[in-house]
Amino acid sequence: MMIRFYLLDVSYEVRGREPVILLWGLNEKSEPILLIDKSFRPYFYILPEEDVDAEKLIPLIKALSKPSSPILEVKVVDRKYYGRPVKALKVTTSIPEYVRTYREEAKKVKGVSEVLEADIRFSMRYLIDKDISPSTWLEVEAVESEGSQRFRVRKIYEVKGEFKNAGIDLPPPLKVMAFDIEAYNPRGSPIPEKDPVIIVSLADNSGDLEILTAGEGPKGDLDLIPQFTERVRAKDPDIIVGYNSNGFDWPYLVKRAELLGIKLDVGRSADGLPRTSVYGHISIPGRLNVDLYDFAKEIYEVKVKSLEEVAEYLGVMKKSERVLIPWFEIYKYWDDKAKRETLLKYARDDVISTLGLADKFIPFAIQLSSLTGLPLDQVGAASVGFRLEWFLIRAARKFKELVPNRVERPYSTYKGAIVLQPVKGIHENIAVLDFSSMYPSLMIKYNIGPDTFVDGECSEEECYVIPGLNYRFRKEPPGFYKNVLTTLLSLRKKVKEELRKYKPDSPQYRLLNERQKALKVLANASYGYMGWTGARWYFKEGAEAVTALGRETIQKAIEIAKELGLRVIYGDTDSLFVSNDRDKIEQFIEKVRDELGLEIKVDKVYTRVFFTEAKKRYVGLTLDGRIDIVGFEAVRGDWTDIAKDVQEKVAQALLTSGKPEDAIEYVRRVIKDLRMGRIPLEKLVIWKKLTKKLEEYDVSAPHVEAAKKLVELGVKVVPGTEVGYVITKGSGSISSRAVPFIIAKPEDIDTEYYVKHQILPAALRILSYFGITEKQLEAAGKAQKTLVDFLTSKKQKSK
Repeated sequence: MMIRFYLLDVSYEVRGREPVILLWGLNEKSEPILLIDKSFRPYFYILPEEDVDAEKLIPLIKALSKPSSPILEVKVVDRKYYGRPVKALKVTTSIPEYVRTYREEAKKVKGVSEVLEADIRFSMRYLIDKDISPSTWLEVEAVESEGSQRFRVRKIYEVKGEFKNAGIDLPPPLKVMAFDIEAYNPRGSPIPEKDPVIIVSLADNSGDLEILTAGEGPKGDLDLIPQFTERVRAKDPDIIVGYNSNGFDWPYLVKRAELLGIKLDVGRSADGLPRTSVYGHISIPGRLNVDLYDFAKEIYEVKVKSLEEVAEYLGVMKKSERVLIPWFEIYKYWDDKAKRETLLKYARDDVISTLGLADKFIPFAIQLSSLTGLPLDQVGAASVGFRLEWFLIRAARKFKELVPNRVERPYSTYKGAIVLQPVKGIHENIAVLDFSSMYPSLMIKYNIGPDTFVDGECSEEECYVIPGLNYRFRKEPPGFYKNVLTTLLSLRKKVKEELRKYKPDSPQYRLLNERQKALKVLANASYGYMGWTGARWYFKEGAEAVTALGRETIQKAIEIAKELGLRVIYGDTDSLFVSNDRDKIEQFIEKVRDELGLEIKVDKVYTRVFFTEAKKRYVGLTLDGRIDIVGFEAVRGDWTDIAKDVQEKVAQALLTSGKPEDAIEYVRRVIKDLRMGRIPLEKLVIWKKLTKKLEEYDVSAPHVEAAKKLVELGVKVVPGTEVGYVITKGSGSISSRAVPFIIAKPEDIDTEYYVKHQILPAALRILSYFGITEKQLEAAGKAQKTLVDFLTSKKQKSK
């Protein structure tokens, strides 16, 4: 029979001496099903040395065979390696784990140059070879298999044919459950060996919400964890979401269950225990465990990636409308029966926020999953480089390209993109023009890739020559990168055309919009991937060539703009700021397309924009009234929210009214409010990341001293921990007066430190260009005369 299903995840198990692929999916009624395939076998490739006949290596490789996982076949196959045709040996065995064993032994065989693709996971190998992806609808010939008590699915089928796309775009109704735990923490950070889980909050997209609580005492979660397990299995979600659940919730639950002798059986198989898998994510058989924190980390606009901050930024839940409790006081709210209800509301708001974030992130994640072939629970945990790499590996299979091994390399730098010196001052009516996918387009245009690189002489008829570098790339045939990127950009163009057929509030529009964003992310990652030392297809010369071409492209675009009479204010990487003359801009776009072969479009228009003399530093007021701040302290991670607020308001005052005196009065009010204790404590927190272990710091910086005080509170700090601290009153050094904000009291704050080192510097980074001084901003009465005062008074007298 023909089975149509939506693929969620893939795994495998070994039965006897045979591997069995497990395809977890949903049928057309959204019921969980399992498809098994017993026919697939693990393999890898051997590349002989150049002067060695591949056929003569066959008996030497077969001699490595072991009874526990015999080598089933060794055959010569035609492949390409970096675009060069090669004869390779394809070695097939029985048990996936033995691929690594044979890899090491094959390396020692005389005449073997390289062993390739031995590190591609067996389940991913299956998806690649079958050309199927998770998060897609598929059809396959299959027969119903005998039911097994080991699997909690509607039906089990055995695959008998080849897969094909089912032609359905929208995913089925997916059951999503959000969860969040609270642990008892009288010693600061909770310790699973001592501290029980006290609350598990659950919410799902059917509208159900439940708060489970523990009993009293150090083993109060003895009944709570089984309740959680029972609820998950009863609700049977396809996707379980949490926030930092891979880093905290799941590991904590797993440890508590182990200590209490409880089986945390939450999967769709009888041994469905959560296990740490690739990229550090927690894998649950038959379900997709998605840690939404992985996606939140990519929102660079949000400095502190706490659940409440991200939820507010994405419009899920305002901080002012939810219960907030300092994490280190959770145990107090649990112990005090009068406060426990507040704690339960806090847990409720956490899980509602988590479910709301799922609605924001999951559609994009689904599209990334279907494009890269990574299951939904892995695609967020994987870096952008790894996501692109899996896409490249899938493409390599289609082009019969062998996948290079990952090699450890030292960090290496190269000359980057062009950044022009800006025209200092305030400019009105400025358009920002962005090249569409400039770097991927240049890689396509000049056929850049490791397989097209010519290390030697090559005529200009046969090769592209990169200006300034003298690197040469063959014009024909199309290289691996060119083929892949052409596919990506072509797909994105088709998706964007399809978008126009639907209304923005339709499910189809949302799906297509998320897909074009996913395609854009993958395409734009290609240039950076070449220069990433951890990449399989690492190619520094390619990255250098692309940036050189980018610099040349911007320079040519500037010349075209000037010829048309457009004033160029600034340029950075792949964008230009020019005077907003609509007719001339339209001509400019046409000439860039005709002469440079690239697409450029108007990205935004500033009614006013202010530049200092420094590169990558400006503030702009958009047509819809938003303020863009680039390169000033307000977007740096080690400045406070009050500094950010001041800078934004100063910029807004300048660009909206054009009156620096309005900005001056605003800064004075903020300083007065700070000295009067009217600024909330959270606005004064400085965040700084630990880059190494505390004992490895030679100099006691403020965040290091604050981190030491956190350790005294029982908080675990490691490299990568974001330390939030405030500066308190006293006579010692700044470092000695740095206190973790969680234990700070408003009355202890050193307000003068914040005036001198946060508010004034943040404001003056903009206002100093108008002749404003520190003394003037702090003055309570009339300020010392400046250029602004002189011009203002002169204008009034002339009236």
